[in-house]
Amino acid sequence: MSLDELIKAAHQLDETDLDKLLQQVITLRTQRKAHVLPAEEAHLLDRINQPLPAELRAQYQALRAKREAETLTEAEYQTLIQLSCQIEEFGAQRLAALASLAQLRQVSVSEIMETLGIQDKSIERNFGTVVGKSVD
Repeated sequence: MSLDELIKAAHQLDETDLDKLLQQVITLRTQRKAHVLPAEEAHLLDRINQPLPAELRAQYQALRAKREAETLTEAEYQTLIQLSCQIEEFGAQRLAALASLAQLRQVSVSEIMETLGIQDKSIERNFGTVVGKSVD
């Protein structure tokens, strides 16, 4: 299959499937680079490219929707807070891996993010909004 055919096929995917495809392509690229990268860099890239678990993301989004609809129970609100903390921790671990990789390569975090194609909007899309505040 040619690159043009792959791109045309990707245009037909919905957002969820496109996100899955993107994560699989990133994982494939990381695995290929891992063969030529030092082990520490490969490990950091794996941590950086680790997607938020789909189950966690789905549960979080469902509870956010209930909160916005004002149908959230107190127990669900506590769960939402716990999920928000997990998502923040996930983001912090990713940022720590970015910082470690930047230090290893002796460049800024911004340069690493640019090299890897990570933008602030992609962080917000991947990690969502945490209890009313954007995750940046």
